[in-house]
Amino acid sequence: MIAFTLPFDGLPGWAQALFSLSLAIVLATLLWTLALFVLSRRALRAAPPADPEGADAYLWVFVVPALNEALTIGDSVARLIDVEARNKAIVVVDDGSTDGTADVVASRAQPEVEVLRRVPPNARQGKGAALNAAWGHLDRLLAVGSWAGWPRDRVIVCVVDADGRLDPAAPAFVAAHFADERVGGLQTLVRIYNRSRVLTWLQDVEFSITALLFQAGRTRIGVAGMGGNGQFNRLAALDTVADDDAGGPWRRRLTEDQDVGLRLLEAGWRCVADARTTVAQQGVESVRALYRQRTRWAQGNLQAMPQIGGLSRMRRRAPGRADQVAALLHPIAQTIVGLAFLASIVLWLLDLANLVPRNGSWLLILIFLATGYGGITLGCIARAGRNGTGALWSSLLIVPVYTVYTWMIWPVIWRAAVRLALNKEGWAKTARHPVGQQVS
Repeated sequence: MIAFTLPFDGLPGWAQALFSLSLAIVLATLLWTLALFVLSRRALRAAPPADPEGADAYLWVFVVPALNEALTIGDSVARLIDVEARNKAIVVVDDGSTDGTADVVASRAQPEVEVLRRVPPNARQGKGAALNAAWGHLDRLLAVGSWAGWPRDRVIVCVVDADGRLDPAAPAFVAAHFADERVGGLQTLVRIYNRSRVLTWLQDVEFSITALLFQAGRTRIGVAGMGGNGQFNRLAALDTVADDDAGGPWRRRLTEDQDVGLRLLEAGWRCVADARTTVAQQGVESVRALYRQRTRWAQGNLQAMPQIGGLSRMRRRAPGRADQVAALLHPIAQTIVGLAFLASIVLWLLDLANLVPRNGSWLLILIFLATGYGGITLGCIARAGRNGTGALWSSLLIVPVYTVYTWMIWPVIWRAAVRLALNKEGWAKTARHPVGQQVS
């Protein structure tokens, strides 16, 4: 009979506690990722067919917040003009630009394009404030002119970043979801169009895994996250989460898109995602810029933690509530797992632990493979989708490289926590690069 040895026998007491907690977190995460994987396959199969005629029943308002976006805004607006929607308005919020952004938009002048100019001291108060200005402008848009009288539950507001390239057929896919009156928000699949470098290609892999595994799985239970660029919201749903102090639905948050999505869920709306339609954007092209961007996102997640109470009480089935609470606690879980990883390296270097005992080593190997690569492997399989065996094998080859990428950006959690503790919220906007002839 083979004697069974607990994986962490022989370690110092503090290490046993840390590793046991880390293992419990990783196994729980793996099990929930597996559940989302199953749900994502069902959600993708059950996605409603595109409905071009149904899109004509809605007024589509595309809002483009722009602060010094002359390099990319022309390309973004031109593509929005080509979006296939009979009833369409494009509102560019010029948030105090000084680089000729307004002139570039004027060169793309079309009847459906309107520039909403903001000047100091109201300008440059953050993306949320710019979006709230557009929300307030909709009262006037729906009061007079060709769009007067449109019911607010039939107005769909889509946020497109100034470097965004929205799929022209997006309204047909989105309208099919909004036919369900319970749906308040929808997030499209985000792609990276300058993915010719390793770093930007890895960002594209990351967004694809997020959409085809996590977002698709959460769609099945109505709790998909809102990601800003390519985010569609029913105007009537935004009205229900309008904040008087903020002057609209978007509050002053580093991740205002996540915040408004969470409050839509709290208010009882369903939020879904559709990976069949996309918005492409520029990826950051340096590690320094990536760290700055991801630190801001991590700090925004930490800012959202007080919403755990409201999400735990929202009117939704237990899996949806548990998923959202766990997602907000994810930075803490990542911190614990990361500390355990670093501690294991220190113990190994100091030769203080026998991490592979003579008995039960096969169990440790299985645990290592499952916890180290299980979730990422499921994500890469989801990314391959129905594209055949070749796509599956190529996606599996990505696993080691993508694992290194995920660990590379792990330290942003610490930087975000320090910034939050010091009450630092100011951020320089992400730099754009000339569009050139790159295709999405």
